[in-house]
Amino acid sequence: MAAPPLDGLEVSELAYAYDGALAVRNVSLVVKPGEIVALLGTNGAGKSTTVGMIAGVLRPPRGPIRFADQPLTGSPSHVVVRRGITLVPEGRLVFPQMTVMENLQLGAHVKPRSQLAALVQHAFSLFPRLSERRGQLAGSMSGGEQQMLAIARGLMAEPRLIILDEPSLGLMPTVTQELFRLIQTVNGSGISVLLVEQNLHQALRIAHRGYVLEKGEVVLAGTGKDLLADAYVQRAFLGR
Repeated sequence: MAAPPLDGLEVSELAYAYDGALAVRNVSLVVKPGEIVALLGTNGAGKSTTVGMIAGVLRPPRGPIRFADQPLTGSPSHVVVRRGITLVPEGRLVFPQMTVMENLQLGAHVKPRSQLAALVQHAFSLFPRLSERRGQLAGSMSGGEQQMLAIARGLMAEPRLIILDEPSLGLMPTVTQELFRLIQTVNGSGISVLLVEQNLHQALRIAHRGYVLEKGEVVLAGTGKDLLADAYVQRAFLGR
């Protein structure tokens, strides 16, 4: 695989096993600067395991990970964050008994305190609804608002690449549409996005490129438009 441009992510032949059973077998992918790249597949395909290895939550026994032309393989998650990659995990995982503002402050733990006010203001400019709820407990907000908070908290570390794991999970269709518009806005601010999604139609509609996983391996790769029109994708995932 050709090396990505400066600030790009390159993952080559990743593998990971749980209790001896391979969940990821041979995954390679690239995210170029400024791209939205979708990582797609059914439950159990290896999507969350793959991004967990990239984010330093899991340590791959095999397969190099490079970001901004520097090795990341085996780095713990706090090092990965400092290097410019943030993971927004599946299920949002906001702190329910803390306010919106307190959740955002936690997201900025790797940044100097002198930058906190500017980072919060930037988050509120992207997500105005959170500004209105800055003193509200996160657990009292709707699922869509909690997902906005989870993404905003991830952005507080000023990542160059943000990984979103199933951001639309459990959300109503109208909220999902708004969420995908917000993802495009985040990307438009210069941040690359690796998007793990089961909502293939919405994900491929906004993605520059995508990869389809099946049983821990990449079985298809291409532009978002090409994958959306692919007969296998339409049959296997869109019921057509």
